Amino acid sequence: MRIGIDVGGTHTDAVILEGDTVIAATKALTSADVISGVTAALDEVLKQSAVALTSIKTIMIGTTQFTNAIVERRELSKIAIIRIGLPSGRGMPPMVDWPQDMVDAIGAEIYMLHGGYLYNGWPITDIREDEVKAAVSDIQQKGIKNIAIASAFSPMNSAPETQVAEKIRAAIPDARITLSHSFGRLGLMERENAAIMNTTLLPFADNVVSAFLGALTKRGLTCPAYISQNDGTLMNADFVRAYPALTFASGPTNSLRGAHKLTGLETAIVVDIGGTTSDIGVIQNGFPRESNVIVNIGGIRTNFRMPDILAIGLGGGSLVSGDGTSIGPQSVGHKLVTEGLVFGGQTLTTTDILVASGHADIGDKSRVAQLKSDVVTQATATMHAMLNDNIEMMKPGGKDMPVILVGGGAVLVTEGLKAASTLHRPENAGVANAIGAAIAQIGGESERMLSYRQTPRDEAIASVTRAATQRAVNAGADIKTIRAVDIEETPVPYMDEGATRVRVKVIGELAQ
Repeated sequence: MRIGIDVGGTHTDAVILEGDTVIAATKALTSADVISGVTAALDEVLKQSAVALTSIKTIMIGTTQFTNAIVERRELSKIAIIRIGLPSGRGMPPMVDWPQDMVDAIGAEIYMLHGGYLYNGWPITDIREDEVKAAVSDIQQKGIKNIAIASAFSPMNSAPETQVAEKIRAAIPDARITLSHSFGRLGLMERENAAIMNTTLLPFADNVVSAFLGALTKRGLTCPAYISQNDGTLMNADFVRAYPALTFASGPTNSLRGAHKLTGLETAIVVDIGGTTSDIGVIQNGFPRESNVIVNIGGIRTNFRMPDILAIGLGGGSLVSGDGTSIGPQSVGHKLVTEGLVFGGQTLTTTDILVASGHADIGDKSRVAQLKSDVVTQATATMHAMLNDNIEMMKPGGKDMPVILVGGGAVLVTEGLKAASTLHRPENAGVANAIGAAIAQIGGESERMLSYRQTPRDEAIASVTRAATQRAVNAGADIKTIRAVDIEETPVPYMDEGATRVRVKVIGELAQ
């Protein structure tokens, strides 16, 4: 048996799976402190199922805590940033394009050092020991414990980053260090940004993980706990403490994986309608289609592996204009149960429209009896038009595809969707995100730029696969079960020696 929990902006969902069967499921309002909502959902599914606590073998949690911390500029720690790449890059220092409020929130100390490598493995210049010593001394003097290190083309040659990290650890044994090559892709500034965001979240990650584990322990659950990351796979607790930024966008990813599990469809468009937004994504071979463009998180450019998600302001708590022609993006969110008309509030929401149309019996329907029928009809048409238009935008090559509706707000779709070749509403769709968390496996990814003229193709792919496999093992995978699920080869034109970017993603089962 496994428990899956997903913390959303409006609801915290939880399920208990026995094999592939859902034996208990619930939705609880997300609390301000998050943990209270998690424990409430956990208590409910344990009560429903009446299973022995010893029967639960693993717990998987998806959380928006770290994404929200970046977006809201809170719980961020002061850090030091070391970039190794001079003399090139001097005109574009770290955080040069960051929003000023984010720069102020972190208050980072920046150090730019000589060193790094080119794409072809040639050094830019040698590392200068006096620069490294001066930077380490200054960091030590200022009492900074959290440090991000990024070097030019470090995914291809990580030696400069590891060399400087060793110097820091020798001087500051309790330093928390993020090396950009360990989880970022090619592209110095975006990879550096990812490392910076990860580093500033490290102390907060300790608190969040400890709170989650503490809540489970108080409930008498002593089984291993894992946290979802943004490619549909899991990380163990220690890995999350080191790489909290890998949880960004894990919520939509869980929903896509849950939709795949509930329907068995390998390729489809998934529409996850929550309380505030509708997240539209594509599953290919059972996993989320990843975005190939720069991903903006809280106004900051990164090159994380992220699902290709189109979010629109339509959910169960979305505000509706008086004539029904405009919906969202504003939402009452988790306050729907107090501010919506059918719950005694004064705000017209999509849930009120649903009740007034006669398609749902929620709250006090007499409170929406005065709504004009043409307003209800128009608002219903607006909702469906919003979804149809945006589903069309996400179709690969414009091809017709099945559409899977999941999320608590999926009840808003009452008239079918013209953009769908077939429409699927699976059982337990309201908690698909928690199911996605519960079924997740452990993953790892690696990316390098290699020359097939210097290294035979098979050998090159094997090398990158080994690196991805090691990352999966470090995250908690059983090495015997690991397999490659995606191999991407991209020839890079106009570069010497026939350079090719090779990216490999592997997944495996949880290590027992």
